[in-house]
Amino acid sequence: MRKKLLATFIALALMLVGVSGAFAQTLTVGLKGEPTSLDPHFHNVHANNMQAIWLFDKLIRQDSRQKLEPGLAVSWKPVSDTVWEFKLREGVTFHDGTPFTAEDVKFTIERIPNVPNSPSSFASMVSAVTKIEIVDPLTIRFHTDAPAPLLPRNFAAFNIVSKKNAEGASTADFNSGKAAIGTGPYKLVEWKRGDSLTFARNENYWGEKQPWDTVVVKPISNDGTRVAALKAGDVDLIDFVPPADVKHLETDAKLRLVKCPSTRLIYLHLDSNRDETPMVTDNAGNVIKNPMKDVRVRKAISKAINREAIVARIMEGLAVPAAQMVPEGYEGTSTTLKPEAFDPKGAKALLAEAGYPEGFKITIHGPNDRYVNDADITQAVAQMLSKVGIKTEVNTMPKSVYFSRASALEFSLMLMGWATDTGEQSNCIGSLLHTYDEEKGFGASNRGRYSNPEVDKLLEEALVTVDPAKHNALIIKATEIGLNDVGIVPIHYQVNVWGMKKGLNYNGRTDSYTLTREISVVK
Repeated sequence: MRKKLLATFIALALMLVGVSGAFAQTLTVGLKGEPTSLDPHFHNVHANNMQAIWLFDKLIRQDSRQKLEPGLAVSWKPVSDTVWEFKLREGVTFHDGTPFTAEDVKFTIERIPNVPNSPSSFASMVSAVTKIEIVDPLTIRFHTDAPAPLLPRNFAAFNIVSKKNAEGASTADFNSGKAAIGTGPYKLVEWKRGDSLTFARNENYWGEKQPWDTVVVKPISNDGTRVAALKAGDVDLIDFVPPADVKHLETDAKLRLVKCPSTRLIYLHLDSNRDETPMVTDNAGNVIKNPMKDVRVRKAISKAINREAIVARIMEGLAVPAAQMVPEGYEGTSTTLKPEAFDPKGAKALLAEAGYPEGFKITIHGPNDRYVNDADITQAVAQMLSKVGIKTEVNTMPKSVYFSRASALEFSLMLMGWATDTGEQSNCIGSLLHTYDEEKGFGASNRGRYSNPEVDKLLEEALVTVDPAKHNALIIKATEIGLNDVGIVPIHYQVNVWGMKKGLNYNGRTDSYTLTREISVVK
């Protein structure tokens, strides 16, 4: 009898060890980027925003395909054209045990525009708010001067901090951990810049139970080193697997790869504004009138590009030909726009019709260290344009030089990329297609200075239309007009790849984030 009881006890003990083991593990991930700060409002860039989600929470989350879902807010609705009401989640506490209330939300929104020395602020996400009204500890209203249909989308971009811990705190206090007190699934243990970030599970997290006891992040910017670390077993998972390594990693029995389309659009800006553009001449080298002011020339450039070949031969299948600003199926996208078909004969005919039967000379510029295979894509586009008669030279350079020169309007034709944080198109149209208007904040990244009053009018009307169906209809119409007018030339959307040990599962995200809450053990 005693032997039977002992056997039963041992069996129960082993079962308990097994259960405990599943929730008492360390996950080590190798990520391409390292945050510049742990202050969630300091620098609006990918690495910072992703890491912030581990420590903090947003009022509104985005799921893996960037659809909105409840976060610290359980619901939100417009109660008039200029007032949004948010109901907050009950029973949430910060890492130090302080209850989360509407006071923290109000403090956060008032803090965001006032973070000293922010190189890329979140201020535009809260700029519509003119007054904050706390109805009760779990109900808060945001007043705006004009209808603000994108307010929930914008509120999905930033994280909520603790008034108690962040009031009077500096960005350095967040970086030291002193003020990095969130409501998120993990607590900060230690940040060794350039080496590692260590997090411990928040046992009192309001959301789903986290499978990892400890998470260690290793920032590894070099692609080859990151892949080598995965193969050596030094890390359990890596992001941004380079296309050239995908095939051989897929044959490694100890590893598995996950691919996920992203919203990162690779496209061309064309100078369609100036009468003379700096990098265009006739075939004899004489300055000519800017041919890209003619939509037929812009259309010819688009038709000359073989997107399928770029996807297959340069991106090794890890891209999807693009027709608009974000992939079809996202909120406010057109179902009629399709990727321009490769048509060199049609391109030549359009050039002849526009008065350039012998083409012209142009230089295409691009970065060589920003997007996946950016220099190779630039080179390929140049070869394709040359084949239809546009004799194209290539000039690529580091991003540290490239973007400032592009913003100074030094280029005529340039390779660019754009990824929407909001998961819908108005953000892209406002930055890339709307007429440049510094005072209104439109066209900030419109480096081709494309301008179409009809696109501007439709977008501006959409931005004050709260009804979602009417808002989306206006956005779709603006997109179709701008893209049919070839305000930009879409090429492809990047596909992101994660590599991990066998036994782990991660489905990937269109925003390219690696979130520990979505990494699980395969049973």
